[in-house]
Amino acid sequence: MGDSTTARWIDVDWPSFDPWRVQGPLRHRLMEHPLLQWDQLLELGKRLDPLGQFRTHSNQAQAGTPFNDAPRMFRNRKSAVETIQSLSDANAWMSLLNVQTDPLYRTLIDAVLDQIKPQMDRVDPGMCYRAGWIFMASPRTVTPFHFDTEHSFIVQLEGRKKLYVWDPQDLEAASEHARDRFHAYHDRKLLVWRDELRERAHVFQLEPGVGAYMPCTSPHLVENGDERSLTMSFTFYTDSTRRNRALHKVHAGLRNLGVTPPAVGESRLLDAAGHALYRCRNVPDLVLRRITGREVRPENAPYAFADAI
Repeated sequence: MGDSTTARWIDVDWPSFDPWRVQGPLRHRLMEHPLLQWDQLLELGKRLDPLGQFRTHSNQAQAGTPFNDAPRMFRNRKSAVETIQSLSDANAWMSLLNVQTDPLYRTLIDAVLDQIKPQMDRVDPGMCYRAGWIFMASPRTVTPFHFDTEHSFIVQLEGRKKLYVWDPQDLEAASEHARDRFHAYHDRKLLVWRDELRERAHVFQLEPGVGAYMPCTSPHLVENGDERSLTMSFTFYTDSTRRNRALHKVHAGLRNLGVTPPAVGESRLLDAAGHALYRCRNVPDLVLRRITGREVRPENAPYAFADAI
């Protein structure tokens, strides 16, 4: 296979691709990438461990464990490096966070997303806030039910796991109120697991060479198999994800005033007004931050920041 500048790392059926629809299984070749071999991942762990750029919990976490609280509720007392070194027996789940902040791994993020961007731009332009997340799991560990703010391509590199994904518009899996609070406050407390939700999910059997695509705010749950697992997600914002997030933030503010707004996407007129309101409120804040010398973190930054979650 060619190098990262010529190889098609992830194969996507672009003629049928819809950026707001769960899709898969996808084929990929990233198992072959030199930066995704265990010796290199251990070195990455050594660089990110002192920076605190990892998240981990023990195998006691279950599907319904609150995702934000899992590291505190079920502590994995090993360091990131120790977890990588003993993953098969560590009884732990771990993610190396925002690996694009590492200069070496930023080249990997760009190698993959640069290939995807031209096609993505045709259906959902404005790719920005690029990020990479590397997931390592001991046998029979669970990633609790949760959702994220970005579009995501997830690829399996080693081991086998079952990925459950719910449509981003599925209000049975995640209510509109839960989505509003999540985008406004990064609060997942209103996202509540029920075992009967499994019947509504897209289910993917991930193994090396297989992946899937999950749109922004698609609830998902992962159950690892009987061997250690290595997975990576390539995530990004687009113009539409940023607009979607802005509208949910506005709706969260309306709920705080006792108003229950219609779901995002239900009324074009109200969405347009809400987005205009968000921009009117957001621009002065950004200007004030610049004037006072405070850090400005625009959502259309090329890459996610080190502490983005």
